[in-house]
Amino acid sequence: MDDLFPPFAPDPNEPRPRRFKPVPFRMIAPNMITLMALCLGLTAIRLAFEGKFEPAVIAVVVAGVLDGIDGRVARLLKGTSRFGAELDSLADFVNFGCAPALILYGFSLFHLKSAGWIVALIFAIAMALRLARFNAMLDDPDRPEWKKDYFVGMPAPAGALTAMLPLYLHFLGFSFEGWAAPAILVYALCIALMVVSTVPTFSGKTMGKRVPRAWVLPIFLLGVAAFGILISYPFEALVAVSGAYLATIPVGAAQYRRRARADLAAPPAAPQAAPPAALPAAALPATPPEARPAPETGGKGTA
Repeated sequence: MDDLFPPFAPDPNEPRPRRFKPVPFRMIAPNMITLMALCLGLTAIRLAFEGKFEPAVIAVVVAGVLDGIDGRVARLLKGTSRFGAELDSLADFVNFGCAPALILYGFSLFHLKSAGWIVALIFAIAMALRLARFNAMLDDPDRPEWKKDYFVGMPAPAGALTAMLPLYLHFLGFSFEGWAAPAILVYALCIALMVVSTVPTFSGKTMGKRVPRAWVLPIFLLGVAAFGILISYPFEALVAVSGAYLATIPVGAAQYRRRARADLAAPPAAPQAAPPAALPAAALPATPPEARPAPETGGKGTA
């Protein structure tokens, strides 16, 4: 049988094919940031179980900051990928869906027993539905360019950070006893409904692409001041940011409606006429002999 079917022997001169293609580091760096944010979200859940709500909230806030960085790093390094997009969505569900829901339940909603747990479930599932809708809308080619300035509903990081507003107030000295649990339940339910709603909210993705030169130094100073305030007075800053964001929701919705009406009232752009196709030589009419130009003669004439 060996004579009929000799064993296959590879050509020693043929280069050995690579089993795995090397991956450039620019594709790995954004996913590492996403994984660090995911670790912070899981750590926040552990801290909530241990009753350490202040570091748990800080972990979710830092995860939100990393979530805003990883996408920009991926676009800056040209390291975007489908794998990174799916990993980012899964991390967002844990960081901004599961972690805030469990923190709120351990902080106050447990006083309401099953009702509080149901609201925690609603909040987490609302985040999952919001992220699934966001991923589905990425493939919509008919979305106008101006709509990229708005999110459909409250984005996941903003929903998580504003949902923990009662905890910020608690860390500032406001007392939340068992009687406040129904109010926190209603507040968390309203945030969950805003997350899955179709209310347009500002996205801020197109801001800062082109900054006037005269604004560069003031922006640096404002950024340093904002960072100093956040480090020195973290929960006061979070209360102010959460309140300001909630106040901008009706403003963004009104501006969206104005732009939508203006877009509908604008006349549709006329399609540009295509240039006429060149006719083949056989289809051109023959030029009569008398209409043809006389041939030019040289200086010496003809013989």
